[in-house]
Amino acid sequence: MTHIFHRMPKNAYPKAVAGEGAYIIDSTGKRYLDASGGAAVSSIGHSDDRVIAAIKAQLDSLPFAHTAFFTTDAAEELAELLAAKAPAGLDHVYFLSGGSEAIEAALKLARQYFVEIGQPERSRFIARRQSYHGNTLGALSVGGNLGRRTLYRPLLMDVSHVSPCYAYRERQQGETDDRYVDRLGAELEAEIARCGSETVIAFVAETVVGATLGAVPPVAGYFKRMREICDRHGILLILDEVMCGMGRTGTLFACEQDGVAPDIIAIAKALGAGYQPIGAMIASGKIYDAIVSGSGFFHHGHTYLGHAAACAGALAVQKAIDEDGLLERVRLLGERLAARLHDRFGRHENVGDIRGRGMFLGLEFVEDRGSRKPFDPTLGLNARLKANAMLEGLICYPSGGSFDGRAGDHVLLAPPYILTEGQLDELTEKLDRALRRSLDDIAGA
Repeated sequence: MTHIFHRMPKNAYPKAVAGEGAYIIDSTGKRYLDASGGAAVSSIGHSDDRVIAAIKAQLDSLPFAHTAFFTTDAAEELAELLAAKAPAGLDHVYFLSGGSEAIEAALKLARQYFVEIGQPERSRFIARRQSYHGNTLGALSVGGNLGRRTLYRPLLMDVSHVSPCYAYRERQQGETDDRYVDRLGAELEAEIARCGSETVIAFVAETVVGATLGAVPPVAGYFKRMREICDRHGILLILDEVMCGMGRTGTLFACEQDGVAPDIIAIAKALGAGYQPIGAMIASGKIYDAIVSGSGFFHHGHTYLGHAAACAGALAVQKAIDEDGLLERVRLLGERLAARLHDRFGRHENVGDIRGRGMFLGLEFVEDRGSRKPFDPTLGLNARLKANAMLEGLICYPSGGSFDGRAGDHVLLAPPYILTEGQLDELTEKLDRALRRSLDDIAGA
């Protein structure tokens, strides 16, 4: 019996009691290789002594000070580090407690920016189908994850959703990257025109799509085109790097690889690596200046903004990434993991696509490789895979709905940046066994 209101109350969960590098250990002593970082969170692994020491030191000196009254060294130093490394023009950091809060703050700041500069008629957002931006009502509104939105649809804002950049499913036969980008750009232009460009606040997108599609990167030139369209219409570009940012793809910010800088970027997860709850929104100087020279304050806030212990932990995480050369390690290990996945699953009749960047990789499963037909969602392949992976001692992130919001199964892999060569093999072998067990279960159902 438990008094916890679990995410899935009917499930029985093993009790986690320890973390050791890339592993979580339960109360029976079983070890689970964390191949998804929980939800792309545990970037530097579990129980890093440096991070724990930094949090303890902060708690010894000051556990909490409300940001309506004080700032702290931990928050100031972390903001300085992030501003120095962020894409050009992004230099003011607003700390929160997670990714959903970061997106919610970004949406509200974007709206307030236009009010401050005398364009209050701007009230609409354009986002993408098959996206996920968080579970608060504003974040769900811009998100395009059908399964998460349906129950709350009557409560959500009216947001336009255009096509994702999803080459495996939506690029037409024979269509080059350039022509695909042209088509997606024309679709965004048409939606802006339909809404009235003077009413649109921002275009919101994940730089590399995470949970809903399973590590789908954009094709070359996509975000440069979206940036150009936004600029031409005076629309802000908000990038969601909650899952794909903070080194996950091999650069600290994923959009570095796309050659663009947004007006606002949201980060979380690997920012603090799970040691304390933390997220952040980083805004451009022009947005910050508009607030400062206008009303003088941001009409938003939460009690635990810029929590000192969370900032101290995240600062230690980011220093560890630098000191240990983990960005280069992500690039190297990402290539090696991708090679293992292609070698093991590249010709598998039920694996349609293997994709991603760095240590942010996904496999999409299909009933028929040739036609790309998805499995019947009532078979529950993704749920079976999660359960069988846990039996194998592997934590991964399977999900459904990648085809049309209901059908379509994939698995997201986002392991810690510290994996060894042997653990890359362990990951691949356990995933292979879990997939075979899951497919055998379906065949016997």
